[in-house]
Amino acid sequence: MLVTFKTKAYANITMFGDVAVKLLRMMGHSGTVPSAILADDVPAALERLKSAVAEEKKAEAPEDPRDADDGEPRISIAKRALPLLELLEAAAQKHCDVMWES
Repeated sequence: MLVTFKTKAYANITMFGDVAVKLLRMMGHSGTVPSAILADDVPAALERLKSAVAEEKKAEAPEDPRDADDGEPRISIAKRALPLLELLEAAAQKHCDVMWES
């Protein structure tokens, strides 16, 4: 499943469903797809996501960045969150709702 985040303040962002749901839960949302955050609630969701990403960064082990199973580089949740953080910042600045759907 792919999840697309939309707001009038920023370009659409599409990400894998498992990552999107994890980020939604980090924002304090249930992870339901489709759903939305009203403009008034975007700044709080943004701050929760920033805090959760910072905590994840602290918890990540500085081990080999390659996954043991297939040798592919591991992409941290902090890096995966960057486009969504930018979208939320733009939505907060322009006071726009944020919606997502599969």
